[in-house]
Amino acid sequence: MEREWLLAGAVVALVAVTVLGAALVPGAVADRSDEVVEGDIRLQEIVITDGRVGGETVELETDVRLAHRRGVSENVTVEFRAVGLESGLVTDSKTAEVGRISGDREVSVRETLTVERGGGYRVEAIVYRDGQRRSTGAKEVRGTAALTPAYADVPVEFHRFARGDLPVIEYSVAEAGDNRSTLSVSTYLTNTGETRAEGLRLVVKARQVESGIVADEREVTVDGIEAGQTATPETSLTVPSQYNYYLDAVLWKDGVIVDTARAGASLDPTERVPTNTTERDIGLQVGDFERGGAGDGGGRTPQPEATPSASGPGFGVVAAVLAALGAVLLARTRKP
Repeated sequence: MEREWLLAGAVVALVAVTVLGAALVPGAVADRSDEVVEGDIRLQEIVITDGRVGGETVELETDVRLAHRRGVSENVTVEFRAVGLESGLVTDSKTAEVGRISGDREVSVRETLTVERGGGYRVEAIVYRDGQRRSTGAKEVRGTAALTPAYADVPVEFHRFARGDLPVIEYSVAEAGDNRSTLSVSTYLTNTGETRAEGLRLVVKARQVESGIVADEREVTVDGIEAGQTATPETSLTVPSQYNYYLDAVLWKDGVIVDTARAGASLDPTERVPTNTTERDIGLQVGDFERGGAGDGGGRTPQPEATPSASGPGFGVVAAVLAALGAVLLARTRKP
């Protein structure tokens, strides 16, 4: 019994000494209530999707997932780098500020890298805390050349007929006279996409075959085309008669050419649109192609004949004979 009382007294004395020491000596007992536990941060995953695709470059939208456990991580940053697989050169790099992360959770950090379209790349992510590297990761991207540029991502195109060699551009002669013919020109545009297409315009030109001169052109605003539907825009062109033409159709959207098509128009019944022919004189009259003018006479004018000399026919021969006789007489008079 005395032993138990002695043990209890020792415990009481120890507690009393501890309390007294804490009261007399500040900081003798450490206060851990304000101590911050450093968290554990790791790179969990890298997700890459294609952003804006241009003719020469493509945007790689990169999403880095960070896994954080326990405590707090201050001044967290993530460095993004795109490194060419063949060259090993850094083509683009950016740094994202994350700041403070606390608790058990996953954090998404996004950034966009711009690289040349057509190459392969290794996208690297480096995680820093207070300027010290804590975790790294990388993911490769290939086949960027197969991505469709934004300017070409339009589902409307000139129709491709499944059967028969039918021209996608058709024309008829609406009016003819005074060496001028008015052609009614139409074409077929099909929306192969899944949404309505709007904001399209069609430019149609009549180009003289041999010279390449544009005889006339018109622009047509194409109304919206529903998904899976075909539109048939139509316009008229006025050109000089008795020539052959290419009918060129150019489809535009937002200042970018989407698709083109060409067909022939033969207004000269004696000739076809030439292919693989040698040079020849076609009797082209440039005046026929003045915009708004009617031209002179028929489409083709025969070559002018040679104009005789102003001294009259035969004068050259007579002059030669007289000159010869004069030379003979002069030679005789000089003899001794």
